[in-house]
Amino acid sequence: MPADSATLNGFDCADLDAALDHAGPALDALAGRSVFVTGGTGFIGQWVLALLARANAVRGLGVSVTALTRSRDSFAARCPDLADDPAIRTVEGDVRHFDYPKGRFDYVIHGATDTSAAADREPLKLADTILGGTRRVLDFAMTCGAKRVLIMSSGAVYGAQPEGLDGFPEDYAGACATTDRRSAYGQAKRMAEQLATIYRAEYGLDAVVCRLFAFVGPGMALDGHFAIGNFIRDAVAGETVTVGGDGTPLRSYLYAGDLAAWLVRILTHEGGPEAVNVGSGEAVSIADLAALVAATVPGAQGVEIKGTPQPGGFRSRYTPDVTLARETFGAEAWTPLAEAIARTVEWARRRPDESHAPAPGRHANEGSKGEKSLTFVVDIDGVIASLTPDNDYAKATPQSATITAINRLYDAGHRIVLFTARGSATGIDWSEVTRGQMDSWGVRYHDLRFGKPAADFYIDDRMLSVAEFGNILDAMQ
Repeated sequence: MPADSATLNGFDCADLDAALDHAGPALDALAGRSVFVTGGTGFIGQWVLALLARANAVRGLGVSVTALTRSRDSFAARCPDLADDPAIRTVEGDVRHFDYPKGRFDYVIHGATDTSAAADREPLKLADTILGGTRRVLDFAMTCGAKRVLIMSSGAVYGAQPEGLDGFPEDYAGACATTDRRSAYGQAKRMAEQLATIYRAEYGLDAVVCRLFAFVGPGMALDGHFAIGNFIRDAVAGETVTVGGDGTPLRSYLYAGDLAAWLVRILTHEGGPEAVNVGSGEAVSIADLAALVAATVPGAQGVEIKGTPQPGGFRSRYTPDVTLARETFGAEAWTPLAEAIARTVEWARRRPDESHAPAPGRHANEGSKGEKSLTFVVDIDGVIASLTPDNDYAKATPQSATITAINRLYDAGHRIVLFTARGSATGIDWSEVTRGQMDSWGVRYHDLRFGKPAADFYIDDRMLSVAEFGNILDAMQ
C-alpha cells in the first residue's frame, strides 16, 4: 500500500498516522522485528495489523507480521489491503491446535477469542477455545523464543461493578459468578490469565495481560449487541436513536486508534505490571451517549428512551481505573469521545459495516436461495426464553429449539427483530439482563426493541405460533 494512500483497510491513513504518533518511541522496538498475531481479522486485530502496515509504509519500520486465521479466503475478503501487503503473511488454522509457523518471532499478540453468537450458544466450546487457544499460544511463544507476549483479556473478569466503585483497579478482588451460565466468557478469561501467570512464574516467559473494556472506531460492528454501534447505525440511517432501557447505565469508550497505540506501548515495554486495564476512564451514561451520537449525525431523528429510571435504583456501571496504564505506559485517551464518534460515523458512511452488506452473489433484499428477504419480529418470553414466576426474567432459561430455528432464519439472510414487553408494565429496566441472555444463549438477531405493550393476548394477521416455525423453515430449504 503506497505511503500516500488515503485509506488502508478502510481506515483513514491520517487517523493511522495519529495513532503512530501516539505509539511514540515504542514503535522503534519493533523495527526489523517479527510479530505473530492471533485474532487479526477481528475489530481490534485489524487495527493492530493496519497500524503496523502503515508504520512500514511511512516510517520504513521493517516489521514482518504472521497472522493466524481460520480462513485465508475470509481474511482476504474482509481485509484485502492487509492480505495484499507483502509484510503480512497469513497461516491457516484453529487457535487451539494450529501448526507452529517456522522461524523465530520476537513478539506475540494473542487476541483470538470466538465471541460470536455461535460460540455463545456453546459455552463449553467457548471456554475450550479461550483456554486451549491461550495454552497453545503460550507454548508457541516458548518455542519461538518470543521476547514478550501480550494476552488480550477482558474487563469481564471482574464481574459486576459494585455501587460506589468508579472504576475497576487491577487488584480488584471481585469476580463473575461461577453459578451463572453467562459467566463462561469471563471465567475462561480469568483462567487464561492464570495460565499466563503460571508460564511467567514457571518458565520466565514475559507475558502481560491486557484487560480490554469498550471501544469505538472504524471497523466495529454496527449491527451487533453493543449500544454505541447500534446508535451510530440508527443515526447514519436517518432514524431515531433508540435506547431500549432507561439510559442510566454508565460506560466508557476508548477510540480504536488510541487502543492500537496503547497495545504497541504495552507490547514493547520491558517488564512492568502483569495485568493492566485498557480502556477509557471517562464514564458516560447511555442516555448521554445516545444524545451525543444523534447530535453528531445530521439527519438523525433525535433520541427515544424506552425505559423509565427507578427512584433510588441501582445504576449499572462498567468502567476501568486506568491509572496504571497512564503512569506505567504513558497511555492516554487522546481522542475525545465526540471526535471518536465523528470518525466512526464518517467511516460508516464511507464503508458500511459488513453486517449490513449482502453476502457475495446475493442481493440485499434476497435470502439464501434468491428469494425475497423477510423480516421476522420475535417475542422473547415464552418463545426464546422460558416463562418465569413473577416475571423475574433473570431466572429464564433458553428454549433451544426456537433459538435454532431463529438462527437458521438469520443465516438464510432474513432479518430478525426481537421485541419484548419486559419492563413495560413495571418500568424496570431489563435491557442489560436481556442482552446478556441473548448473547450467552447464542441468539442471532439484527435488532432488539423494548416497549412492547404488556397484554394477555395479541391479535395479529401475521402471527405465527412457535410450532409453525418448523413449517416455515422446511419450506425455505
